[in-house]
Amino acid sequence: MVGQPGATRPVRQYPEKAKRNLRKAASPGEYKSKIAIPSPQLSPASTSTSASIFFFLSSVWQGSLSRLNLLHSRKSMAPKPKDKLKPSPSSSQPPPAIEDLFTSLSKHIQRSDFEQAAKVADQVLSIAPGDEDAIRCKVVALIKDDRIEDALSMIQSSQKVPFDFGFFKAYCLYRQNKLDEALESLKRQEGNSATMLLESQILYRLGKMDACMDIYQKLQKSKIDSIEINSVAGLVASGRASEVQRMLDTLRVKATSSFELAYNTACSLIERGMYTDAEQLLLSARRIGQETLLEDNLPDDEIEIELAPIAVQLAYVQQLLGHKQEAIQAYTDIIKRDVSDESSLAVAVNNLIALKGSKDVSDSLRKLDRLKEKDLQNFHLARGLDLKLSLKQREAIYANRVLLLLHANKLDQARELVAALPDMFADSVRPILLQAAVLVRENKAGKAEEVLGQFVEKYPDKSKVVLLARAQVAAAAGHPHIAAESLAKIHDIQHMPATVATLVALKERAGDIDGAAAVLDSAIKWWSNAMTEDNKLSVIMQEAASFKLRHGHEEDAAQLYESS
Repeated sequence: MVGQPGATRPVRQYPEKAKRNLRKAASPGEYKSKIAIPSPQLSPASTSTSASIFFFLSSVWQGSLSRLNLLHSRKSMAPKPKDKLKPSPSSSQPPPAIEDLFTSLSKHIQRSDFEQAAKVADQVLSIAPGDEDAIRCKVVALIKDDRIEDALSMIQSSQKVPFDFGFFKAYCLYRQNKLDEALESLKRQEGNSATMLLESQILYRLGKMDACMDIYQKLQKSKIDSIEINSVAGLVASGRASEVQRMLDTLRVKATSSFELAYNTACSLIERGMYTDAEQLLLSARRIGQETLLEDNLPDDEIEIELAPIAVQLAYVQQLLGHKQEAIQAYTDIIKRDVSDESSLAVAVNNLIALKGSKDVSDSLRKLDRLKEKDLQNFHLARGLDLKLSLKQREAIYANRVLLLLHANKLDQARELVAALPDMFADSVRPILLQAAVLVRENKAGKAEEVLGQFVEKYPDKSKVVLLARAQVAAAAGHPHIAAESLAKIHDIQHMPATVATLVALKERAGDIDGAAAVLDSAIKWWSNAMTEDNKLSVIMQEAASFKLRHGHEEDAAQLYESS
């Protein structure tokens, strides 16, 4: 089976604390993760999230509210007439004054009653068609109410309004996971902090971490609350976890200044292999989170949702520390509680089946079925998870589904799912590896070798793991020539003792004794000239001596033993 590199990818990007009451309506709820590596095993995926969008979407609300308050204050003076403020001829009663409607709209916004806010905005628009403030408030209310398609339709129908809805359109496209379209919509926008935050979030989800970090570094010069939380997320996701502490020191921020920052910093420690330190920081994050959220008067169920990523990450650390049973118990408890945080639940399910491996395959498949889109017959992650999980997390779950199907001998389903993966994960080698696994299970090793070889020719820059897989398939199928040829193409491991020993054994099995001798001679020459403290020359010479002895060259063998 096929896995993916281990530890955790962070990381949750959080909004400013004051906006938590808006969280349910606007959360992109993205969870990033790590997984475990290429060998025939299931892939665990740890937890992390991101939600910096809260900050600038809430800022948009603040802009609308200031306009509403201004209108409200005009009530004490003679109202300035607006164009087209004519009562509807069908009304039996005169419509409410537009200032009263805006006052009502303001109250609904302050109460986070976004459904009602949208209805009141409609009332304003029935009196004053094209009112820019009413349209803008309705668009944001629809977004906050998770009616993204309706918000896009409203934007589309308001093209004649002088206000530029490009930012809102980009955010809606982001929420629909149409990331390239979202970036395109942002191109014409002014480069303010809100636009930059949305762009960074899109880049984060696209996996373009270097570009994402460039924006965060620029934003650090702006006075944006809690930007360090997202900056840590970006550093870890871009493979720069070692820079996290230096950045916090530069900003003079402690990792424990918030539970979100503690969580993300713990992810950086996991990335660096500092599992015990990460566990302690995650425990601190949980304690700080409980205290903070209780102070914010959040009910217990919402606190559980907020802290679910920490619970899953603690279980993952237990897994990394080798405490398998503790990790299994923790994941099982999370799944039994059926936490409302979909992405944390998905990660817990995936990691649990990864730990169980080929045991209880039917139960593992049933658990994965909880993550699928209910209306589809074939396996496809529920839309909410498609938006919240990272690309690597989604890929790990699909891969594990294929591997479980192979264990269950459900080859038709495995073949069907594998056929869909290249389009879903175009930049990954995992789909071709899974395709080869299905072919091998169908006793079509030759075909597996062929498709892997074709992939190598087409994508030489991604060939290393594919060549290793091809060598393994060929060796198991009794094709030592193809196995040796595949290994020989991986230049950066040619002279490593394990590779040399494998190549020699393969060539011996193929009857190519001269070829095996040439491999050893080349390795001896390479290590003789290598300027390294960890020189493997003596190991290679002993291997060469054993080879010579096996093939009747006792004198050569004796010389090599003496030299080593």
